[in-house]
Amino acid sequence: MRDLGIYLVANTQSCQPRSTLEVIESAVAAGVQWVQLRAKDESAREFFELTCAAARLTAGKAELLVNDRIDVFLAARAAGAAVTGIHIGQKDIPVSYARKIIGEGIIGLSASTDEQLAHANDQAQYLDYLGVGAIRATPTKKDHPTPLGLAGFARAAALTTLPCVAIGSLTAADAPALRTGAAAGMAVVRAICSAEDPHSASAELLSIWEAAK
Repeated sequence: MRDLGIYLVANTQSCQPRSTLEVIESAVAAGVQWVQLRAKDESAREFFELTCAAARLTAGKAELLVNDRIDVFLAARAAGAAVTGIHIGQKDIPVSYARKIIGEGIIGLSASTDEQLAHANDQAQYLDYLGVGAIRATPTKKDHPTPLGLAGFARAAALTTLPCVAIGSLTAADAPALRTGAAAGMAVVRAICSAEDPHSASAELLSIWEAAK
């Protein structure tokens, strides 16, 4: 968990006019090994079906996490889909209960403030990593917390022993500073989802991330 690399947040709205599955397939083919599926406007049934379809693309190639919806994760797992875990936010159910519900599986938690990081440390036995940001303001998450900036991320990462994945309007140019700032991964949405060529964009991000090691 100390090097999650380029972490794709496949936000369904950001992938348009392409299909979300097309973007995921391209990113995984380029070597992306972490994919979080975010579907804010879809019904539970639509999200479930999308998760099962995405799992067929990522199985044996990348880890697939479900954003927020523990019910969708559980349903997909019950259907035999290769889902790795969930990523939840500060307004979702407490992580201790999330762990009881899902049992084995990766749990990531969004955190931004000192208070949230301190609470995450207290709950570290239930968590696998933190999503820390927003680094910059981002239109893909309108209720994002106050942007931290790259220096703020480095400060936040130093406050916890949990692996920290940076997120929030990041581009390939941010990779060196993030690695210096102890990032375990770099989560991107538009940098891949909205790219003219998601496969090439993914490959470039991976190359720059590795070069910044």
